[in-house]
Amino acid sequence: METIHAPTLPSGSNSNTVQGDGIQTDGFTFAQLQAKKMDMEAKLQALGSVMDLHEVDMKTPLITQDGFPRADLDVALIRTTRAKIIHIQNDLKSLMSVIERHIHAYFASKGQDDVTEDSELKSDLKTTTSSPSHTNKHTLARCFAKVNSIVYNSPSAAAGLQIGDKISSFGHINFSNHDRLNQIKNLVQESEGRLIHVQVMRESKCGQIQELTLSLTPSKSWGGRGLLGCHILPL
Repeated sequence: METIHAPTLPSGSNSNTVQGDGIQTDGFTFAQLQAKKMDMEAKLQALGSVMDLHEVDMKTPLITQDGFPRADLDVALIRTTRAKIIHIQNDLKSLMSVIERHIHAYFASKGQDDVTEDSELKSDLKTTTSSPSHTNKHTLARCFAKVNSIVYNSPSAAAGLQIGDKISSFGHINFSNHDRLNQIKNLVQESEGRLIHVQVMRESKCGQIQELTLSLTPSKSWGGRGLLGCHILPL
């Protein structure tokens, strides 16, 4: 029986974070949920680094045409890493649904009198969930897609996306699992009317790079084609 090698994860990783068929979120505050999200994303980045080290992705064949494991790859390690990635992706997707409910509950508690127009609600949500911060070349290198065009008054425009933004994560999707952007397409199609958190790198006019977290809600009812109203290209 082949030895299964476990990839190295960031310090503080705990297998008890994920239990049973899902994640434990009962009694968690919004800040704690966000911290859990960041921890899971860090694990995905670490696992993605393992895949990068072996120059493979989630689709790379691991057996020869004759049906034997490839001698040039650590097949056991790659299979284990892929399984861990899929497991964490599923849990992260569930966690994002919980975070989404917290956000909706927050704005619902404000009452309709606080929001007179839908555009004001979108602007408030964008401001609340957008958090600029300085970044480094390592983070920028993990971007896998770029916003090429945006339609006026589209969901993408309402979320605050701009032409030239480089995407480092789109929901639970990142540089290690986007599958030539096919996973973004799948996520958008199954997320109509639901928030997707998008992390982008944006260069200011003075050349400063910022990392922003935006909230994007795919919709068919905005009056244009598609659910987003933008064109995204792979890097």
